[in-house]
Amino acid sequence: MVDLIYAGSAAIIDIGSNSVRLMVWANGKSLYKKVSTTRLGEGLAASGKLSREATARSVKAVKGFCAEARSLCIPVYAFATAAVRSAENGKAFCARVKEACGVEVDVVSGEEEALLGLRGALCKGEDGGIIDIGGASTEICLRKAGEISYRISLPIGCVKLFDLCGDRRGDLMETIERALTALKEVVPAGKLYAVGGTASTLASVKLGLSAYDASRMQDTLLGLGWMRETAELLLSSAKEDREKIPGMDKTRADVIAGGTLLLLKIMEKLSLSEVYFSDRDNLEGYLFARNLQ
Repeated sequence: MVDLIYAGSAAIIDIGSNSVRLMVWANGKSLYKKVSTTRLGEGLAASGKLSREATARSVKAVKGFCAEARSLCIPVYAFATAAVRSAENGKAFCARVKEACGVEVDVVSGEEEALLGLRGALCKGEDGGIIDIGGASTEICLRKAGEISYRISLPIGCVKLFDLCGDRRGDLMETIERALTALKEVVPAGKLYAVGGTASTLASVKLGLSAYDASRMQDTLLGLGWMRETAELLLSSAKEDREKIPGMDKTRADVIAGGTLLLLKIMEKLSLSEVYFSDRDNLEGYLFARNLQ
């Protein structure tokens, strides 16, 4: 554990639809990241509201991460994405967080979320793009010749898919195809990265890791053929069987099939033969965008 005060340090908390994440940054790099799976977006698709139970879990996670950051004597910043921005009681959730730990939650738009992912994964300004499969939304952002050439936030993600469809293949296919009608068939330039929990789980499964290892997982290639085989395996397996797959994040075993199918269908729609996993994502992107480093 870090126990020193660093210059240019910050703690960034990402309040997502599936998990709450913490990044501690100092000396020009991410010192470590932590994650707590709270399923804030659970049931949101049906009710339009964040449930009392999911809110309590998520506020508790944010409070714990705030306490950890303050024990290191570094400033804390928090932002929230699709679940909070789309929920009828999203403002009430932000008020709960502020009351619990004194932190203002910055609720980012879908288009800004897409840019944050790109800034994190492609932090040197190079051409390329990101696909971020989240819990309640999916962002795609592309950069070509140094300029943003395309960005979109789709109102679908792995938790929302599970809430709407479970593991029913036909329902998943229909819901995904309907969501992707808004996606233009653009031609990306440069390297395409997949970020977020679905992508990290797939990278871990491909490598057969027993524990998350960012240095090994960074730039893991997820080819189209492998994605098709893996989607089929996950769709045809029960949750308890998925949990036994080497590298599987057990907290995602229920939602991983829909998330994998969604990433696969985006790759097919964009005619991508491969994407690469990036551990650098909207946590770093938020830090850079707000000049907090």
